[in-house]
Amino acid sequence: MIFDRLLGRFSKDIGIDLGTANTLVYVKDKGIIINEPSVVAINLKNDQIMAVGNEARKMVGKTPAHITAVRPLVDGVISDFEVTEKMLKYFIDKVHEGKFNLFARPRVVIGIPLDITEVEKKAVEDAAVSAGARTVYLVDEPMAAAIGCRLPIEQAVGNMIVDIGGGTSEIAVISLSGIVTWKSIKIAGDEMNKNIIQYARGKFNLLLGEKVAEEIKIKIGSATELKDPLETQMRGRDLVTGLPREIIVSDTQIREALAKSVRVIIDNIKATLEITPPELVADIYERGILLTGGGALLKGLDKAISRLTQIPVSVADDPLTAVVRGTGYLLDNLELLKTVASPSTSEESSRIL
Repeated sequence: MIFDRLLGRFSKDIGIDLGTANTLVYVKDKGIIINEPSVVAINLKNDQIMAVGNEARKMVGKTPAHITAVRPLVDGVISDFEVTEKMLKYFIDKVHEGKFNLFARPRVVIGIPLDITEVEKKAVEDAAVSAGARTVYLVDEPMAAAIGCRLPIEQAVGNMIVDIGGGTSEIAVISLSGIVTWKSIKIAGDEMNKNIIQYARGKFNLLLGEKVAEEIKIKIGSATELKDPLETQMRGRDLVTGLPREIIVSDTQIREALAKSVRVIIDNIKATLEITPPELVADIYERGILLTGGGALLKGLDKAISRLTQIPVSVADDPLTAVVRGTGYLLDNLELLKTVASPSTSEESSRIL
């Protein structure tokens, strides 16, 4: 116990949003200090990590045969344990950069998807401990996002939050510090990028890269008709000639490409409402639905959900950082952390210090 307290003096407690697309790190008393893509570049000749985060993302789709740029998380869960561990170690070391960090063993709070299995949960805990964490607490991402948005989760009122990330969309109704009803689906930002790639291939015989598709989605992607029409370039390889080609696409065309994914998300929001107790539905009808995650930034998505559910919908302030802000708030509120933390897979990591 004394040794743990001593380690705590040399460490900065951190909150992590370990996302499919981006990893964000919150440091106690400092705020969010890292917001980088969850990408790692590996040299296959010597199995060494070449780059992590922004530097690695620049290499995606541009590497020679002996270098691979990988995303170690798929649909919000670890698909490559060793690479995830190295990525976490890189971020934890970066937090303690410039300091004598032999004793740096931080307490870590990590956001996890709702439908994570015990095996996947243990993989997150083990990766964090191997990367240097002294104690690991896991919190459901929608709960962390709701706390980050300062929703009154401890009160006996219904709070509905829809967290649309890179790999998963998570829909949850929260009351009295617990998740009452929820749904988690694998339709989110990455799937929308694939929708654009498939649309370009089917409609224009054009092969797009994932980064190009994502840029188009961010620039002109929408869920409802826009007041001012938008256009952008779509550059890729012509599947007929094999040569580079550029065309101009409109927001209407990209909306058509994204329509199916948007509809699935809305259908699942309605399905979640259907299994929610009527008292909580009454609260949600009055208080509205809150959107968080990168997908919440899709133009007009709030309007599309509101029109089809007949419930007010709002987008959180800075929706990309809601989960990590929630983990940061929990670092200062251990009593609330005890209440909302997911049961640990090992007794050791479940001790609240």
